[in-house]
Amino acid sequence: MHQASGRSLYGFMLALVTAVLWGMLPIALKHLLVDLTANTITWIRFLVAALFVSVVLWQQKALPTVRGFSRKASILLTIAIGGLLSNYILYLMGLHLLTAETAQVVIQLAPFLMMMGGIFIFREQLLLWQKIGATLLLIGLLLFFNERLVLLLTQFGQDSLGVLLVIIAAVTWACYALAQKQLLMSFNSQQIMWFIYLAGALCFFPVADLTPILHLTGLQWGLLAFCCLNTIIAYGAFAEALEHWEASKVSAVLAITPLLTILFANMVSWLFPDAAPAQALNIWSVAGALLVVAGSAITALSPLLKQHLADRA
Repeated sequence: MHQASGRSLYGFMLALVTAVLWGMLPIALKHLLVDLTANTITWIRFLVAALFVSVVLWQQKALPTVRGFSRKASILLTIAIGGLLSNYILYLMGLHLLTAETAQVVIQLAPFLMMMGGIFIFREQLLLWQKIGATLLLIGLLLFFNERLVLLLTQFGQDSLGVLLVIIAAVTWACYALAQKQLLMSFNSQQIMWFIYLAGALCFFPVADLTPILHLTGLQWGLLAFCCLNTIIAYGAFAEALEHWEASKVSAVLAITPLLTILFANMVSWLFPDAAPAQALNIWSVAGALLVVAGSAITALSPLLKQHLADRA
């Protein structure tokens, strides 16, 4: 089994970089969706990431080939590609109908669903504190939507569709993550992402609308470049953080991402009054967001806590 290098502070800083970048991402995407379609943004992000990873793997002489693929690896790769491509596009479609803060809170279901998949597929055990964490996460989601819960459940409008799309995006991300976990038996993480990025660039090209790109403002070009770099840097920092720090601790740091999105949205609204206003949250919604973060962190840290107590005993 992989062992962390022990450079805890470095691992923490990398995880924090990932959380900050992922916290900023939906705000940038939300502004780009005004003029660019979800398909176009997704294609550009996949294309840039595919070109970058191709250069890295070429320099390492590690470009994978499809020769020698087993049937199982082919199926898993198809699931991983379909899962992440669906996640990218469904999340953007949901984000177009929701605020950045709401989308980021709902997408926290993704690691929870991955954990459930690990239990049923990989026969992992669900610890008591993981059950508590999962319960807090679900309660937090209900509290976050306290003002709109009845409307979301009884009247299928724009918000309901947006939440549904983000929930499905969380499901598809969990499918991708579980497939990638098993694919690591055949490829390293960069090679898996190369297959996915390349497939995404090819699949979304026919449905991308490039005409609006010619009319983007300087700010929009900057946001588009940020989104592309975000894909590369955030996933790179995430993978490097796992090299130096325990996965459960990295996941606990990433759990603060929704709070960072709420913070950044309010900062943008304060700095640029003409921009879209930040979502107004009552005390119950704030409490719900905190519970979602706490639930995610507890779920991630539970195995580490169990191991610590066992070592002390």
